[in-house]
Amino acid sequence: MKVAVAGCCHGALDKMYETLELLQKRHNVRPDLLLCCGDFQAVRNEADLRCMAVPAKYRHMQTFYRYYSGEKKAPVLTVFIGGNHEASNHLQELPYGGWVAPNIYYLGYAGVVRFRGVRIGGISGIFKSHDYRKGHFECPPYNQQTIRSAYHVRNIEVFKLKQLKHPMDIFMSHDWPRSIYHYGNKKQLLKMKSFFRQEVESNTLGSPAASELLQHLKPNYWFSAHLHVKFAAFMQHETKSKEELPKATKFLALDKCLPHRDFLQIIDVEHDPTAGDSLEYDAEWIAVLKATNSLINVTQSPWNVPENNGLHAKWDYSATEEAIKEVLEELNHDLKIPCNFTLTAACYDPSKPQKNMEPVHTINPQTTEFCAQFGLTDINDRIQQIKEEGSVRGEYEEEEEEMDSSGSAEEPSEYNTDNSGLSSINPDEIMLDDEGGDEDLSTCSVDPSPDHPPEFSASFSDIRIMPDSMAVSSDDAMDSTNEELEKSGVNKQVEEKSLNERPLKRVSGSENGNSGIKIKRRNQAIYAAEDEDETK
Repeated sequence: MKVAVAGCCHGALDKMYETLELLQKRHNVRPDLLLCCGDFQAVRNEADLRCMAVPAKYRHMQTFYRYYSGEKKAPVLTVFIGGNHEASNHLQELPYGGWVAPNIYYLGYAGVVRFRGVRIGGISGIFKSHDYRKGHFECPPYNQQTIRSAYHVRNIEVFKLKQLKHPMDIFMSHDWPRSIYHYGNKKQLLKMKSFFRQEVESNTLGSPAASELLQHLKPNYWFSAHLHVKFAAFMQHETKSKEELPKATKFLALDKCLPHRDFLQIIDVEHDPTAGDSLEYDAEWIAVLKATNSLINVTQSPWNVPENNGLHAKWDYSATEEAIKEVLEELNHDLKIPCNFTLTAACYDPSKPQKNMEPVHTINPQTTEFCAQFGLTDINDRIQQIKEEGSVRGEYEEEEEEMDSSGSAEEPSEYNTDNSGLSSINPDEIMLDDEGGDEDLSTCSVDPSPDHPPEFSASFSDIRIMPDSMAVSSDDAMDSTNEELEKSGVNKQVEEKSLNERPLKRVSGSENGNSGIKIKRRNQAIYAAEDEDETK
């Protein structure tokens, strides 16, 4: 089975699907599945734009709304996780995952599904230590803190994923697992991104929570995005006993989705030829959700995972074979995920812009149906109930007043550093004001960008086929490892460059021209193509 993997999409769905179409026309390669590693930006309308943590000038409608409305349909089954630049109010409707448009499936805060027998898992968001132990308490309309904390990874999701025992084929995270750079061509990475050196040398680049999951799940493949650079690594896991078979993970980080960039990867994955073409629930994951349902926290109060330390009566929430069997019997052994996509918000109409549209807290019928079927708590319904009781709003206001500028109002996480706050500046990316708090949440641009997709010649990106063997060494002396990975066993490289291509200019704080927006750390040209006029 051929699987296409994309990095940060940033709403450019047309670019991705056009690239896949061109790949099929020119090289007869048709992926069966597309995976996207976050910053998908499923923006339906102007209210969604206001729930996306980016400076106002980067709030563009892009093209997702056409897929949401049914005007267009994704030509290939697309599965994605959330990043740190999302329409958080939309994705929050689906904490356990669900369809955001026909043929486009979101994995939720964390999730595991199956396709043609291939087990695919993922965790959404980025790691921030001061929010890691909180519950999922945020709901629209967001304030300056919650518009950011809404996409921060929580320990409850990591705990759930660590209950899984069965083998994982593919796993996705938005930010990189910490330390993964030691298992690839680190010298080449630092040559491309010299501003990572301090974090790499101090081993603080990446998410410690993702690293913990990598060590536990040991998937065959792990895909990430976020840092906007392509990087391959090969991690050989230690075996706990002589009887345990050795396992290794092939890691690949993808670049962002921009014309003339290598943002797509095609891999061949072994699958079950007798399996159908429908996306399916994973029985073990459903059993884990049922087992951990009582642990749900929808407040800002810190929550510690159960451990075998004498403080918890139960600490093992892994699914027994009996529990998995019960799930299968509940579903009559039919694991097919129903195609029950439902419109829950007005779709953007270019002829009738509504710049003052306000976001609302929505209970999605897909989540209601999912929770009813498996006896789970609808997180949004629980938040709504508490709000109606009048207790949450007062609690929020009190705790927000106590918060310092970092948004932390309680003891720190067990992890003492964050992955997303590099002390050095990445000139190739824009830090979309992760922790700033000085942007105006009431303003947004509703100009579709690009409203009219460019010709293939202007939107095509390099695509390479990943070789069967990713022999990557952690030895820095292997200067050409990444190059060898792309050359050995690689199918014909598809390249197309526009004659009219304009060079992208790098954006710095002084070039930005907007003193009201703090350009802090990384991500100084995520939307460089959109910002060209301002940087000239």
